[in-house]
Amino acid sequence: MATEAPTLRRTPLYEKHLALGAKIVPFAGYEMPIQYEGIVAEHRAVRSAAGLFDLSHMGEFVFQGRGAGALVDRLVSSDIAGLAVGQARYGLLTNERGTIVDDVIVYRTADTEYLMVVNAANIAKDRTHVLAHLAKDVVFDDRSLETALLAIQGPRAVGILGPKTSADLRGLPAFGVVGTQVAGISATVARTGYTGEDGFEVFVPGSAAERVWDALLAAGGPAGMKPIGLGARDTLRLEARFSLYGNEIDETTNPIEAGLGWTCKLDKDFVGRDQIAAKKAQGPSRKIAGLVVDGGVARHGHEVATGGEVVGRVTSGTYGPTVEKNIALAYVPAALSKVGTALAVRIRDKDVPATVVKTPFYRRPE
Repeated sequence: MATEAPTLRRTPLYEKHLALGAKIVPFAGYEMPIQYEGIVAEHRAVRSAAGLFDLSHMGEFVFQGRGAGALVDRLVSSDIAGLAVGQARYGLLTNERGTIVDDVIVYRTADTEYLMVVNAANIAKDRTHVLAHLAKDVVFDDRSLETALLAIQGPRAVGILGPKTSADLRGLPAFGVVGTQVAGISATVARTGYTGEDGFEVFVPGSAAERVWDALLAAGGPAGMKPIGLGARDTLRLEARFSLYGNEIDETTNPIEAGLGWTCKLDKDFVGRDQIAAKKAQGPSRKIAGLVVDGGVARHGHEVATGGEVVGRVTSGTYGPTVEKNIALAYVPAALSKVGTALAVRIRDKDVPATVVKTPFYRRPE
């Protein structure tokens, strides 16, 4: 008996994407724009000027109450207790086995209020995980469906967004967050992003998303800003060596082998802490490594080999338009993860030479 495919959701900006000629694809349960003009052109616009992204598929969890800070600090691997109001931090939701439930950013938006942004495909799973640990003195609210998230990224982002807000964005530090107005709409603005560029993420009610999107596109047009799809978002984050959940990290990976041990504050108590500490002390059997591939584009799932023997697997790969190289991330045995190690990626049954390199592949000019 045939079963109907699940109905895909649409963000509040779906019609805007269609009007701009976007190519729409299914992603994390949503119909999302993968590209407008083209991935390389959009990638270069972000690096040289600015890009506007619709990230409204992402999840937003709000924690309020006297125990909110302590709860989120126990749920997340990084130092949440040390956040002042107006600061944000990247970290991991980990489980009792010490593996990765999700990677998140936590924003302290008030004395007893925290915003956690989670990956779209993990919203239901993350919500279940949070509720299993919820304390009586914390009110939890999943605002994912009512919140729109727009990101403006690139060297000209502050000049485009600044005049549209009532906040001093030039004075906002990296991973700073502020309540303000954007195009006359109440918004939360954070100096965060996942492209390797300076930029901002703007949280507004879904009902106001079109108004804010139109205002920012109009403001950014003269500065060379373009709408950006998921395709360029992926090439940008890979050049910056940011992990993508489902590729580099999932519930089979631990933070140490994933190169995310720096997010784990092991002198505090958090879910899975002891298992992660033991893995760090023992040393991982495999590690994530950056590769430059000479003669082909590696893709997720491609095998990594040495001497004809398969030793690992590519998690993400692409042509990096800024670095002008074929780049990839792959899990390989720890002994083969050292910079300079010669390996091969198996592309269409051919072993293509690859070299382990230092990451990030791209670092924005200071």
